[in-house]
Amino acid sequence: MTVSRLPSAALSLKQFLQRQKVLGIYRNMLRTIRQVPDEADRKYLRNWARDEFQTNKNATDEDAIRMMITQATNHLEVLQKSLALARS
Repeated sequence: MTVSRLPSAALSLKQFLQRQKVLGIYRNMLRTIRQVPDEADRKYLRNWARDEFQTNKNATDEDAIRMMITQATNHLEVLQKSLALARS
């Protein structure tokens, strides 16, 4: 017996691309967090990122999703800039 791993409803191309963008931001966030020198800060940030993405994973309102993508991108940029400043 084969079990299908596809969701019951197919995603539109727009939804698929939006999901790929969110996953990319999430992966970049986790990669950036790995560069945080303090282990306790890394753990806090990793848990925060996971909780935020988990909390909003079922969002369907396109405007809200765009806003969350923008906020996540801004958080990622701030974290990257802070790490760059800390290194210099």
